[in-house]
Amino acid sequence: MKQESLFASENNQNSPLANRVRPQTLEEFTGQTHLLGKGKVLREIIAQDQLPSIIFWGPPGVGKTTLAQIIANQTKSHFVTFSAVTSGIKDIRKIMEEAEENRELGEKTIVFVDEIHRFNKAQQDAFLPFVERGSITLIGATTENPSFEINSALLSRCKVFVLKELSTAEISSLLRKALNNANAFPNLKVQVDENTLTLIAQFANGDARIALNTLEMAVLNADHQNKSVIISENNLNQFINTKSLRYDKHGEEHYNIISALHKSMRNSDVNAAIYWLSRMLDGGEDPLYIARRLVRFASEDIGVADTKALELTINVFQACQFLGMPECDVHLTEAVVYLSLAPKSNAIYKARLASKKDVKKTGNEPVPLQIRNAPTKLMDNLGYGKGYQYAHSEKDKLTNMKTIPPDLEGHEYYLPTEEGNEKRFKQRLEYIKNWHATHDN
Repeated sequence: MKQESLFASENNQNSPLANRVRPQTLEEFTGQTHLLGKGKVLREIIAQDQLPSIIFWGPPGVGKTTLAQIIANQTKSHFVTFSAVTSGIKDIRKIMEEAEENRELGEKTIVFVDEIHRFNKAQQDAFLPFVERGSITLIGATTENPSFEINSALLSRCKVFVLKELSTAEISSLLRKALNNANAFPNLKVQVDENTLTLIAQFANGDARIALNTLEMAVLNADHQNKSVIISENNLNQFINTKSLRYDKHGEEHYNIISALHKSMRNSDVNAAIYWLSRMLDGGEDPLYIARRLVRFASEDIGVADTKALELTINVFQACQFLGMPECDVHLTEAVVYLSLAPKSNAIYKARLASKKDVKKTGNEPVPLQIRNAPTKLMDNLGYGKGYQYAHSEKDKLTNMKTIPPDLEGHEYYLPTEEGNEKRFKQRLEYIKNWHATHDN
């Protein structure tokens, strides 16, 4: 039942600094005070060794694996670790069978699965009966939204704990602890001032692993004199020129940022919209995906309040097809600026929703005979097209002929606002309504 541990030989000097200084107790742990502060639920269940099946969800480098190690150090249960990257369904079944045998002998088993979102549905399903029977307590760690990446049946049997990215102050504190750890840089005195630690913490962007790796690289590449090294801002220049962007084209952050872009434009916040667009582009997003979303926005949130919005976004989509990145970034920025500052109306979108609701409710309403074509004699004899009025022949280009199914007469879907050009459409609609009020029988 012994699996290769994620925590093996962590104090070995050949392992990364993040492993050498990994906290062993909750007192040594940094961050996640909303879960691990005094009296908080996660702290209590770890301290009491009364762990249910849980999922740790959070961005990289916030302590998911470290918390699993702390639990491993403290629990009285048999603790098994393996990674979803390297373990298959055969490994799962073997562990589950042995855990069931141990349960019958009165021993509990805790199984820690790193990157559990990488398991497919069949692999995740293999855990389910053993979690249900209590053969194992499952701890899963994931950077992806469990709602999308973990089977609902398994997720419903787990408590989800959301871990937050670390603040700059928390990472600075973590770096200071690392420098005071005997396992960090044995036989080497490392001096780093507070400003330099803050620079590393800011560069890490909430990720403790990046912070520790940056510190280690700075130490390894600095000048060593008499078993002493001084890390200054100059030493860091080659490591912290560019922050790493947290953006996954296929993960939750993809949907979070396109949502942020859409809602910033809807709120007419042009600067926020440009920022979120840049986050997507610099994160490697497909420019055609962004362009398609802008085309949708032009009709959903602007509509006829500014009819040029749709025309512009179609042109930008074609420009992106023609040029690609990086050249089309300015075209996308132009579109985002225009859409952000354009007058807003969702009247077109609401008209579609309202009519869709009627279609679903009423089913297949027959087309009124007067607006049906009659290409055959039989159809003509059945009254197809009888009573049809040709609007172009009328003075006002309007007729009192009914074109909506009788059961839906009086239903209104398009309710224009007075934003931008839509005011003209509203005036035209009011004219048509007044005309019918005086001409209809």
